[in-house]
Amino acid sequence: MTEFETGRPVVLRGGTVLPMDDSRSVLPGADVLVDGDRIAAVGPELAVPDGTIEIDAADGIVMPGMIDTHRHMWQTAMRGYGADWTLTQYFVWYYLEHGKLFRPEDVHAGNTLAAIEAIDAGVTTVVDWSHGLRTVDHADAAVDALQAVPGRFVLAYGNIQAPPAEWTAAPEFRDFVTRRITGDDMLGFQLAFDVLGDPSFPEKPAFEAARDLGVAVTTHAGVWGATSDEGIRLMYEHGFMTPGTVYVHAATLEADSYHRIAATGGSISVSTESEQSAGQGYPPTWAIRLHGIPVSLSMDTSVWWSGDLFSAMRATLGADRSRAHLEAHAKGETVTHCALRADQVVEWATRGGAHALGRDDLGSLEPGKKADLVLIKNDRSPVSFPLLNPYGHVAFQAQRGDVHTVIVNGRVVKHEHELVGVDLAAARRQVESTVEYLRSTMGEETWLKGMNPDIPETKILDNPYTYTDYRSSATRDR
Repeated sequence: MTEFETGRPVVLRGGTVLPMDDSRSVLPGADVLVDGDRIAAVGPELAVPDGTIEIDAADGIVMPGMIDTHRHMWQTAMRGYGADWTLTQYFVWYYLEHGKLFRPEDVHAGNTLAAIEAIDAGVTTVVDWSHGLRTVDHADAAVDALQAVPGRFVLAYGNIQAPPAEWTAAPEFRDFVTRRITGDDMLGFQLAFDVLGDPSFPEKPAFEAARDLGVAVTTHAGVWGATSDEGIRLMYEHGFMTPGTVYVHAATLEADSYHRIAATGGSISVSTESEQSAGQGYPPTWAIRLHGIPVSLSMDTSVWWSGDLFSAMRATLGADRSRAHLEAHAKGETVTHCALRADQVVEWATRGGAHALGRDDLGSLEPGKKADLVLIKNDRSPVSFPLLNPYGHVAFQAQRGDVHTVIVNGRVVKHEHELVGVDLAAARRQVESTVEYLRSTMGEETWLKGMNPDIPETKILDNPYTYTDYRSSATRDR
């Protein structure tokens, strides 16, 4: 593998470049030059400084690094455990029963693995929706993990075991912010809590804390049975809906709530795999588009779903189009043109995330912007050619195994399909320790029951076209 020296320029040569500019243009046979932590130039046959490392991007796609605006990274050590859960079962397991068992080292293990799998999949920025921070020790462990992996992260600080007004007022929380949130460009900060719709608006002090700290709030909004239009109304009437606010899911809101989000400049993080499986509500892109609200994508949690945004893009297109077809067929009509296009979801996975985070230096490939980018190329795969529609290829054909090179802040963190400077074996040992601890603490019966929830009874309808007594005349005659 090529040795990548710190500070040495890198050029990706001859790829199909998706700069994610306003026109969603496509630049065939173009180069991208990275110098320091910035994109220096984009164009054909670029002249580069002496000593520049060259990466052959021919037959590949060069695009901005993807941005996930909502991922519960601390749960990644439980990868796949809740594959058959509903949202209710998730709430019971993490909120009421076993989430409080997680020690700081378990949060560290989950965050480490999640951070590594993100950059492996070309997700260069992740919002760690970290609502397992029961103590400041848990928060320190979360940040330690994020800062040990060469990606870009935002710690969205939360605590599902205490009211937000309580933990945001704690002196140790303010001390943590002073100690750990120091303006590091690679570590952003948000507050993460939900608004439950109580008319007394008990979340108000937490919003005031966010305002005092000068940070944005990210909140699960429009989640069936949990958060509703009342929460949006309370936020609006108290003046806490801002352009920096990120509304996660927003799947069961009325038009008035969408209007309020649009009017105050907020954005919505859509987690389609989650919404269509867990039950927050039907993935809302069909409604959001009617209101012109900015969209970003997220994957939610690896306790259920895949930790990449290729899956998120594919699922989002499928859910949006499926609803359009269903509604048309119900009226005896048909859909002749798709409203949501592949290039739009690729934009949501890149520029959309940058917009949600207020980072106009991310999300596109333009000179002067941060050098967070991805090369999708796999010469060993029959799915890598022909490359006819680059946006369609990213959204429907590519997957994490096709991520050839990843650069974050000018640093090559994956090349030729191999992670660079990452100790995967150490991450595995941490996660194995967490799994062993949780399994032994819960007990084998409880562990297995949590992973295998009861299956509802299903009555199979009688089928009038089934003839159980039928035998052919030839058989009967024998």
